[in-house]
Amino acid sequence: MEDINSTQALGHSNMIQNRIEKNWKKIKKQATKNNWEAVRVYDRDIPEFPYIVEKYKNHFVVWEKGKESYDYRERNQLVHQALNTIFEVNDPQKIIFKKRQKKKGVDQYERLDETNDSLVIQEGSFSFKVNIKDFLDTGLYLNHRPLRNIINDQSSGKKFLNLFSYTSSMSVAAALGGAITTSVDLSNTYLNWSRDNFKLNGIPLDSEQHFFVRETVPLYLKKAKEKGESFDFIYCDPPTFSNSKKMDSSFDVQEDHTSLIEGCMDLLNAGDQSALYFSCHKKGFKLNLDHLEKKYKIKDMTTSSIPVDFRNKKIHFLFKIQHR
Repeated sequence: MEDINSTQALGHSNMIQNRIEKNWKKIKKQATKNNWEAVRVYDRDIPEFPYIVEKYKNHFVVWEKGKESYDYRERNQLVHQALNTIFEVNDPQKIIFKKRQKKKGVDQYERLDETNDSLVIQEGSFSFKVNIKDFLDTGLYLNHRPLRNIINDQSSGKKFLNLFSYTSSMSVAAALGGAITTSVDLSNTYLNWSRDNFKLNGIPLDSEQHFFVRETVPLYLKKAKEKGESFDFIYCDPPTFSNSKKMDSSFDVQEDHTSLIEGCMDLLNAGDQSALYFSCHKKGFKLNLDHLEKKYKIKDMTTSSIPVDFRNKKIHFLFKIQHR
């Protein structure tokens, strides 16, 4: 990416500031009304500024999303200046820049820093702990905000299973809706973070209502089936790829999703009131409909599940899968 001269800088500065300001104006009223303290305010809107910008209260995370060869230094200054002007961010420590490189497997969860600084943000009636510095991601996927509300509304008296649970924001939504929850992840870091999220929401952990399981998902599904366990709702949001040493083999969501879904469906109760919500973030993902539709009812919820503050309407795929 070429250097920016003074004339270009002024034009680019106005360009990025105007766009972020326009985006914020569009979503501010709705965010305030619904008590969303974390929103996406910029989503690669302008080719000259290949960034994603998310606002967490009065803190901002800016991910560089362009090619490796781009020189971001001058553009970073312009983005920083735009956020300062629009949101009056006087503390430079509140604007964090990250390189959002394509990483596979366990690398995508590696630590970038050891500050252990965290914020608590509100999302409607939910409270979530986020860390904007130490990891590539913050601990909360904003693109699944609509599904959290759906799960919360449907969970009263239900059993809910969260696979690849990460920090278990979906489990929090289910628990606050009245569900018994089980959250399965391979990382102690994220399971402890999950417990913190439950505590933040006043959900007691000493009851026989909420369970946190450190296990690979394939092994958990196998053991749960052998025990005869079943659930009313299952949420499965697998990584695009995983090569964790704790797994018997690597996982590729395009190649392996059919067997993963079948394993989930083995644990799902029958009836119209039960469902598997299967999410995937792989670009160009294709669900194996030829095979799966012979056995299950499948509804594509992708379009309706993308939040209003996301310009990228292909940020994820989401399918509701039920027994026939």
